[in-house]
Amino acid sequence: MAMWMCVVFALVCGGVAFDGFSSAPSLADLAERDDALGFAWFWMFLCLVAVVFGILSWMIKEGKLGDPDQM
Repeated sequence: MAMWMCVVFALVCGGVAFDGFSSAPSLADLAERDDALGFAWFWMFLCLVAVVFGILSWMIKEGKLGDPDQM
């Protein structure tokens, strides 16, 4: 379940980041453009965190991480 929630969260964060990156060049004010790119990079960071935790959750589920004898 955690893996699928990470997938959903990563897709949402990636979509927000893509929207921020694609709309930033249309902004006329340089300060607003820098702010928009900063928020887009933040959402891309959150997407990366979700992907990493999703991979770790999958590895734990498959028994490739941790001690499988304790299960």
